[in-house]
Amino acid sequence: MTEAALDPAAPRRRAASLTLRLAVAIALVLGAGGVVVTLAALAYGRQAAQEAYDRLPSTFRDMTKDVLIRVEDFPTDEVLDSLGIDSPFGLLGLYQGVDLTRQSVLDVSALPEMIFLYRRPILDYWAEHEDKLGDIIAHVLVHEIGHHFGLSDDDMERIESEAAS
Repeated sequence: MTEAALDPAAPRRRAASLTLRLAVAIALVLGAGGVVVTLAALAYGRQAAQEAYDRLPSTFRDMTKDVLIRVEDFPTDEVLDSLGIDSPFGLLGLYQGVDLTRQSVLDVSALPEMIFLYRRPILDYWAEHEDKLGDIIAHVLVHEIGHHFGLSDDDMERIESEAAS
C-alpha cells in the first residue's frame, strides 16, 4: 500500500515541506554572489551543470541522486511540439519523469527521470540579459528540480519571489 493510500494528505505535506526547502536552496544558490561559470565550462555543458548542482544543499542532492542531468544543444522537435513551443530557443530546461508526489513503490518507470539543460537557448538568454551565466544555469537547474519535487511553475515563481524579498 502506498503512502498516499494510507494518508491522502501525505503528498501535499511532503510538497509543502519541499517548497520551504526549495526556497532555502534558491536563496543559497542565487544569493551571495551566485554561481560563477565560464563560457568555456558551458561549452562542455556537463561541468557547468555539475558546478551548479554541487552548490545545492546536500538534502536536495540526496533527493535527486537518481535523476540524470543531461545537457543538450536544443530540445527535440517532439518536445517543443508537445509543449506548444514554436522556437527551439523558447525552452531552457525540462524535467522528464514522475514527480515525487506522484511516485509509488508499486509503479515501475520504464524511463529514468531526467533533467535536460539546453545549452544554446541558455547562451542565447544570457546574451540578451544581464544575468550571470552561472546564475542562469543554477536557476534553470533548481527550477527543473522543483518539478521533480512536484512543484508547478506558479509554485516556483511564488517561492522565487519570496526568496528574493
